Amino acid sequence: MNVETGGLAVHGAGFAEARDGGRRPASKEALRVGLYLALMALDCAAIAIGFLLANGLRFGNVLAADGFSMGVALVPVYLGVALNSGAYGIEVLRSPRSGIWRAVTAFAFAVGTILLFSFYLKLSTDFSRLVFSVGAGLSLSTMAAFRLGFGGYATRLLGGNPISEVLIVDGVTHDAPAGAHVIDSQRAQLWPDINDPLMLDRIGRMLDRMDCVIVACPPERRERWAAALKGANIDAHILSPELDGLGAIGMSSYAGTSAVHVARGALGLRDRALKRLLDFTLAVAGLIAVAPLMLVVALAIKLESPGPVLFVQKRLGQGNRLFSMYKFRSMRSDRCDSAGNQSTRRDDDRITRVGRFIRASSIDELPQLLNVLIGDMSFVGPRPHALGSLAGDQLFWEIDQRYWHRHACKPGITGLAQVRGYRGATEQRADLTNRLQSDLEYLAGWTIWRDISILFATFGVIRHKNAF
Repeated sequence: MNVETGGLAVHGAGFAEARDGGRRPASKEALRVGLYLALMALDCAAIAIGFLLANGLRFGNVLAADGFSMGVALVPVYLGVALNSGAYGIEVLRSPRSGIWRAVTAFAFAVGTILLFSFYLKLSTDFSRLVFSVGAGLSLSTMAAFRLGFGGYATRLLGGNPISEVLIVDGVTHDAPAGAHVIDSQRAQLWPDINDPLMLDRIGRMLDRMDCVIVACPPERRERWAAALKGANIDAHILSPELDGLGAIGMSSYAGTSAVHVARGALGLRDRALKRLLDFTLAVAGLIAVAPLMLVVALAIKLESPGPVLFVQKRLGQGNRLFSMYKFRSMRSDRCDSAGNQSTRRDDDRITRVGRFIRASSIDELPQLLNVLIGDMSFVGPRPHALGSLAGDQLFWEIDQRYWHRHACKPGITGLAQVRGYRGATEQRADLTNRLQSDLEYLAGWTIWRDISILFATFGVIRHKNAF
């Protein structure tokens, strides 16, 4: 069982079991510092390799002055920016891809800084622009390759978890991950007594240089453990299993009383403005670009079967509010399922010939550009579902009540679940849970750059085996 509290996960790889003796685990701090220094050395080596190779390609001499001086000038600027932007931190060890992105951003900023100084100091005529451009490109690709390989090595060395975590179990039964360092407070004779300085000293020494402590204890002892750990100089968490059903995402206070934070509001004004600007710009450009195609499709639909060109259906949108979503009609008008009770099947006899083509090519989704323009939808977000949508024989929210959490943002034409291939009929529970997990992951880590990357990835899945 993986012990979790909010965003914290108790991982135990690399820790020895210590239920009996309360033996203190080894700190990972020194190991992390060593890994940061090694990563800095690899980044510097990548820059050096890039510019030396550029020298060799341009002048036939890897030690030519141009590339050598450029690399020497770039290294300290890059390191300063990288250190400030978190390119050497715990998150980088947790997620190598995040580390690559931070390094790339820092490198781009450093290159821009060097170019700016060169322009103002009128040095740009004294070095080879070709060597600088090729050297920067080679350095960047080498750095990304080094960091990707280093990430796998660091993960194995750290046992999958870069921080030192301790689970204290006091008077309750609690499972923990295999290999986790677990201290049984009864056997180790540790008590949360703030009136006993010697006991607080024992606890402090046990947790010295640890990164995190998690305490599992009865409700009546939680306040005492919290008080004992306040001054322990460690990130401390008290498990409260009864709050699991609330889906807490943090703590807050109201009129001096502690409150459990269970839902996150809208994006900040700046982020909402960026997302809306992207949506509005792309929607206007998209409607202009595809207007001729939409006219042809509308004519084909009208000629093949009687009925309206557009299929309008109520879908669940932001804030669990219903809105009218537009699609090109792909089924015979007398057999359209406005409630969404029946998922489309492969070889579904309700679908027309034109409908089969526009569904397979995702052309049927084009009218949703109007929804984006109006503001009911975004280009990227969780796909909106009809009220009667089923996975197997159950409604979506009957399978997992976290389903409602996905409506904290605008629904999208595409989303993280779609680019991962989770689309088509929901014939079993997993068809929903896979999509739901991706939707919640998207909500938790939204950035404008992630939206843009999902948009680009969508072009690779416009035609998909599950689109019918």
